[in-house]
Amino acid sequence: HLGETEDNHILAAAQTMQRLKPEIRLGAFHLIKRLPVASGIGGGSADAAAALRLLARLNRLSLTDPALLDAAITTGADVPVCLESQPRMMRGIGEQLGIPLHLPRLFAVLVNPRISSPTPDVFNAIGLSRGTVHSDAPHLEPKRGPSTQAVFEVLRASTNHMQPSAIRLIPAINDVEAALANCPKCRLIRMSGSGATLFGLFDTCRDAGQAAKSLARMNPGWWIKATTIG
Repeated sequence: HLGETEDNHILAAAQTMQRLKPEIRLGAFHLIKRLPVASGIGGGSADAAAALRLLARLNRLSLTDPALLDAAITTGADVPVCLESQPRMMRGIGEQLGIPLHLPRLFAVLVNPRISSPTPDVFNAIGLSRGTVHSDAPHLEPKRGPSTQAVFEVLRASTNHMQPSAIRLIPAINDVEAALANCPKCRLIRMSGSGATLFGLFDTCRDAGQAAKSLARMNPGWWIKATTIG
C-alpha cells in the first residue's frame, strides 16, 4: 500500500514481481510526487523501477534477475531503462537497451503547461497499428565520447516523432516551445516523451536558472524546473 499518493505503476510492478516470484517479501511504499501527472518525463516508470529496486534489495536479488527484468517490461516500456538509472539508447518498445552512455552534465529547464498528455492518446493520434515500426531512421548515438558538443550534434539530428501528434491534442505545447525559444541562451529545445513537457538545454547552471526564473514570471500557471541531466 502507498502513503500520500497512489501510483498504479508501483502497484503493478510489485504485483507482477510477486506473481513471478511468489516467495518474495513485499513491503509498504510511501510516495511523494513532485511532478505533473501524465507529463512525459517518466515519473510513473521511474517510480515502478524504484519499487523494483527496493524489492530486489529486500530480497537480495540482482538487478539482472530475469524475473525483475520481466516485471519491468511488463509494467511499462520505459521501466527497464530506469532500473539502473543510467542513460541508454532504447529500441523496440523499450526492451532493447544499448550500452550505458557516459554523458556530460547537461543543464536544462523543464517546462509543462500543466496539461496532462496521456501516452496512449498520443500513440493513437500517430496512427501506427500494433507492431508497426515507424518509417523514419533510428536515432543516432554519440560517437565522439562524452563531450557536450557531441550530444548536441546527435540531438540536433534527431527529433521526437510524437510531437506533431501531441501538439494536435495539446496546442499549448507550441506556446511552451515559443517561450523557451525566446530565452536568449537556450541552445536546443525538445519535447520529452509523449509531452506535454518540453526541455531547453543551456551551457551553464546559471543560464538555466535565470531562464527558469524569467519563464516563471511570464507564465505563473506553468510548472517550470531548472535541473541537471547526467
